[in-house]
Amino acid sequence: MNIHAVKAIYKFEMARTFRTITQSILAPVISTILYFVVFGSAIGSKIQSIGEIPYGAFIVPGLIMLSVLMQSITNASFAIYFPKYIGTINELLSAPISVIDILIGYIGSAVTKSFTIGIIILITAHLFIPLNISHPFMMLTLLFFTCISFCLFGFIIGLWASNFEQLNLVPMLIITPLVFLGGSFYSISMLPEIWQKISMFNPVVYIISGFRWTFFNTSELSIYTSISAILGFGLMCLLIIFWMFKTGYKIRS
Repeated sequence: MNIHAVKAIYKFEMARTFRTITQSILAPVISTILYFVVFGSAIGSKIQSIGEIPYGAFIVPGLIMLSVLMQSITNASFAIYFPKYIGTINELLSAPISVIDILIGYIGSAVTKSFTIGIIILITAHLFIPLNISHPFMMLTLLFFTCISFCLFGFIIGLWASNFEQLNLVPMLIITPLVFLGGSFYSISMLPEIWQKISMFNPVVYIISGFRWTFFNTSELSIYTSISAILGFGLMCLLIIFWMFKTGYKIRS
């Protein structure tokens, strides 16, 4: 492993974050606060609780995942797409560094950003409603692995995209609807039986369900199923990235 190369990539990406801190950190936090106020007040006034969980607390894990998934994908995709766009990716490909070094540098910085945003949103939510996390260590672990998996997915999008429109296509038209339909603001058990079965094809359901379990010790799905789904998705993304670098697909012109 080329430690110097990893540090250089990581520091460069983190420096870019601090130069655009309003867009990178403040914007997603403010958006989540607005979601919390609107959904917590509007829907919360009609639905006092889901099970034994107050509705305001119930939506917190879903809101955190909404921002974390979007930020993980966006941060990682833009990080690798920009070198492609300006042509400096050729310097990476010709430098004496491995794919592992590149991944650790870029994915490490993207994970740092999205994980930090998740923690900030969690602290912010605590200002609105008291939260008692049943499994804090498992919550941080699940959040960390979710960040890694979706940063890898975002990295794939950044390598695949040929323009900025394609770069925004997947997060806006696919991930956002999946999160909203993945039980962020409601329990899957509240749906008719046929829609419960259809929801099982939504991968985000497993993530939000597992994350909610770490807060309230209750969920629609087994925590082990959720962990397996997250790790399996991350491994699949990792294999795709290695294949893309090996074949040069969408990388070498």
